Amino acid sequence: MGKFQFSLPGLKKSNLAVGLDIGSHAIKICELAESGKSCRLLKLGSAILPEGAVEDGVLQEPDAVGAIIAELFKNLKIKNKKVAISISGYSVIVKKINLAVMDQEELAEHITAEAEQYIPFDIDEVFLDFQDLKTSELSGSDRTDVMLVAAKKEVVNGYLEMLEKIGLTTVVVDVDAFALENSFEKNFPSQDNVVLVDIGASKMSINIISHGASILARDVVLGSRQLTDQIQSRFDTSMEEAEDLKIGKVPPEDKREQLENIFTKTIGHWVLEIQKALEFYYSTYPEDTIHRLVLSGGGAKVKGLDAYLNKETGIETEIFNPFTRIEFDPKKIDPMYVQRIAPEMAISAGLATRPSLL
Repeated sequence: MGKFQFSLPGLKKSNLAVGLDIGSHAIKICELAESGKSCRLLKLGSAILPEGAVEDGVLQEPDAVGAIIAELFKNLKIKNKKVAISISGYSVIVKKINLAVMDQEELAEHITAEAEQYIPFDIDEVFLDFQDLKTSELSGSDRTDVMLVAAKKEVVNGYLEMLEKIGLTTVVVDVDAFALENSFEKNFPSQDNVVLVDIGASKMSINIISHGASILARDVVLGSRQLTDQIQSRFDTSMEEAEDLKIGKVPPEDKREQLENIFTKTIGHWVLEIQKALEFYYSTYPEDTIHRLVLSGGGAKVKGLDAYLNKETGIETEIFNPFTRIEFDPKKIDPMYVQRIAPEMAISAGLATRPSLL
């Protein structure tokens, strides 16, 4: 999984694309280079977006977003103009369907007609992609699970046009949950059963991987901005001060009890969504235990969240560093900066492992 590629015309393979994660709160950029069987980190950085510039995965202010991306490319001195992006939100549908086993060519012909019953948009208005999960090979059945992905052309084209205006060529369009999976597999290629949870400012991606294949992928409209907003409102403080309290950068002092109440209520909703996904998984695969819960995104930096999720789910929880197995020159990139920003770079790092296409 993590290899989705909506069909863009006239493309052929070359080197790696620049990973460009356009969130609702910030732009994250990562550039890698192939180094033997591994990768080397060349550039990474992020920039905050204006409030409302991107909402639920849809560009609202393309000129403002484009200007920030262009400035970030300039500041980081990135010469590669080929980018990989990912999308999420209501305009993307990810659905696992069960079909008769057929070869790739037959499946490609069959999938468009099959997709119409699962996609709540006009089939002519979406880009389609799919991946055969090859579950028939494990079960010996004559049927197989197929992951179907559809994205609204209008939304995807909005990104392509915005990036083209600033001189960038979009060569890969992926989905957040699968870009995250790509990032994880680059660092941990084992076949452990894991749940990947990426908590952004306004959206949480959940992807359950079992035996090396994505079994469930969903986005939930909940995110760490809820915490910031509630802290800001409760203590009448600035957004920066609220962020610092959220991640434990400043001590809570006399605010501890009120902060704990805010955290328990808000994070309780996050836990509920994760538990729903786990219940769905176990209803289908009762014997396949989830071994790890892996947290990423800016929300992963909320102080004590990993321990809280571990306690509530009973699953070993860790914060993901997408650069665990990736080398970089400490004279050019500050290791402390890499450590600090790593969890929120997970999606852009996953995109940066994708081959560039000309």
